[in-house]
Amino acid sequence: MLPEIYLQWLAWGFGIAVLLGAVVNRTNFCTMGAVSDLVNMGDTGRIRAWVFAIAVAMLGAWILEANGIVDLNRTMPPYRTANFDWLRYLLGGTLFGIGMTLSGGCVNKTLVRIGGGNLKSLVVLLFGGIMAYLMTMTDFYHYAFHVWINPTSVELTRYGIDSQAIPRLLAALFGTRDAGLFHALTSGLLILLLLAWVFRSRDFRRRPANLVGGGTVGLLVVAAWYLTGGPFGQTVIEEVGFMDVPPRGVGVMSLTFVNPMGQTLNLLLHPADVTLLTFGVAILTGVIVGALIDSLLAGRFRIVGFVSWGDFWRHVAGGIFLGTGGVLAMGCTIGQGVTGLSALALGSALAFAGFVFGSGLTMKYEYHRLLDTAGRSWLGTLLVALADFFRSLRPAPESGS
Repeated sequence: MLPEIYLQWLAWGFGIAVLLGAVVNRTNFCTMGAVSDLVNMGDTGRIRAWVFAIAVAMLGAWILEANGIVDLNRTMPPYRTANFDWLRYLLGGTLFGIGMTLSGGCVNKTLVRIGGGNLKSLVVLLFGGIMAYLMTMTDFYHYAFHVWINPTSVELTRYGIDSQAIPRLLAALFGTRDAGLFHALTSGLLILLLLAWVFRSRDFRRRPANLVGGGTVGLLVVAAWYLTGGPFGQTVIEEVGFMDVPPRGVGVMSLTFVNPMGQTLNLLLHPADVTLLTFGVAILTGVIVGALIDSLLAGRFRIVGFVSWGDFWRHVAGGIFLGTGGVLAMGCTIGQGVTGLSALALGSALAFAGFVFGSGLTMKYEYHRLLDTAGRSWLGTLLVALADFFRSLRPAPESGS
C-alpha cells in the first residue's frame, strides 16, 4: 500500500495537470503552433505566449528559491547538473522539434488532443511512450547514444563550477565573490528583458488567450515546484524514504511529459506494481482529463482518425522522434522549454533552440519539397529550407508596437 500522504501528493499533481489541460485546450497554447506562426507568417503572438510562460515560471521559481522554499540544485531531472551535455541538448531538441512537426504538436499538445478525441494523438503517445521506455528503462540509450555523446560533454567541476545555472556560469566568468547577489541581479535582469519583449507587442496584449495561456502555464510550473520541493513535498520524500520498497521517482520536480510517457507505459505493463504510480503518471493523465472536461463543456469533443496510411505512418514517426528526442534533451517544450528554463539552466536554453530549429526546419523542408519544380535532391531542398528558415527569423516590424 502507498502512504496516504503520497496519494495526496499525487492528487494535487493530478489537479494541477487537469487545470493545465483545460487551459491549454481553451486558449490553444501550442509550442509547435508558435514556431509555425513565427517561421511561416512572421506572427510572434504565440511565441510570445511561450516566452511569457517562461518569464512567469522564472520569476516564481526565483522567489521560491530565494526564500529557501525550494532547492533547484537537486531537481529531477537534474537541470543544473555540472555535466554539461551540450550535444545531447541540441540533438535531442532538434529531434523533438522534428517529431512535433510530424505529429502536429509537442507531447503536451498530444495529451490535450487525446482529451479532445483525437485518435492520431493516441498513436503518437503510444510510440512516444515506447521510445521513452526504451531510452530510460533499457540499454537502448547507452548503445545508441551514450557511447558517442558522452565524450563530448563538458565536466564543469574541472573549472571549479558546480552548476550550469546561467547566473552561476556568469558569476564564474566575471569572478564575482557574492554569487547570491549576482544570481539575483542576473535573474531579475533576464526576467525583465523577457517580459519587455513579450509586452512590446500590442498584438500580444490584445489577445487574451495568449496572455491567459502563457501566464497559466508559467504559474502551474511554479505550483508544481512548490508542491514537490516545498514543505509538503519534503514531508512526502521523508515518508516514502522509510518504506521497504518506496515509489519510484519521488523528488523535486515540475511539469514535464517525456519521461512520464515511459513511466505510464511501464505502469500499464505492470499494473499490479503500485510503486510505478508516479508523479509523472499523475500529471500525464491529468492533462488528458482536463482537456476532455473542457472539450465536453465547450461542445468541441470530436473523434478524429487517420485519413490515409501515409497519415498514420507520419504520426508514428512523429511519436518516435518525440520520445527519442525528448529523452535526449531531458525534456519537452514544457519540461525543458519552460520548467528547465525556470531553473535558469543553460542546457534548457540549448534544448529550446533545438526545438525551434528542428520544428521550423522541418516545416520549411516539407514546404519546399511540396513546391519543388526544379527536381532538387533532398540535400538541395534541405539547403534551401535551411536558408529560408534563418531568413524567417529576421525581426519584422512590430505590428501595433
